[in-house]
Amino acid sequence: MTRLYEKLQARQLRFAHVCEVGVYLPETSNVLDFVRAGVRATLVEADPDTVEKIRAEFTGLNVRVCPVAVWDTTGTLQLSKAASSTFATALPSSPALENDRYAISQETTFEVPCVRFSELDDGTIDLLSIDIEGAEWYVLKHLVSRPGVLSIETHGKYYTNPFLSDITAWLREHDYEFWYKDSSDSVYIRRGLFAVGWLDKLETKRAELLISWKKAKRVFKRH
Repeated sequence: MTRLYEKLQARQLRFAHVCEVGVYLPETSNVLDFVRAGVRATLVEADPDTVEKIRAEFTGLNVRVCPVAVWDTTGTLQLSKAASSTFATALPSSPALENDRYAISQETTFEVPCVRFSELDDGTIDLLSIDIEGAEWYVLKHLVSRPGVLSIETHGKYYTNPFLSDITAWLREHDYEFWYKDSSDSVYIRRGLFAVGWLDKLETKRAELLISWKKAKRVFKRH
């Protein structure tokens, strides 16, 4: 059971349409428990090898698979293949570049179709998970729905999302509040969905301290 699913179950919240942008392997999906529970799901994944695994795993379930990348334009996009950290080559920063010192090469790049997220979003998504290695902002920028819950990859090890200021401004403008974070994702809720209590805030403070400590330790070791 994913932490997101467990925490939302504890709140007794129910969702009609969940979406994950950047699935990677089906067994690592952030919305896997929702899919298994029969919730309608839209799964967006650009890597064609992974897409086939997703389709095979979720055959017969209420799942729509979108085999495209999400970007700021519609057309084609070059990706650099780095397993679970595959990223758009045009990005200024990504987890693979910052954490793994990934070296972009012609041998590990490939092209995929890309679309604006508004072309995939029918306006009914009530839970959205975004993990596309630095391009998360382009999902929010073209988002039609106003999900109750947003999970966004914002940080990890040495990495900070290159569009964090844009993401933060969008969340503020559209009335979202911070709920909690883990080692890589920050989770937000639409204001008024439920009360974020002092235990949530205490958990967040502990997580932030742990993340900061681990990052300082890694930086020290790297240098």
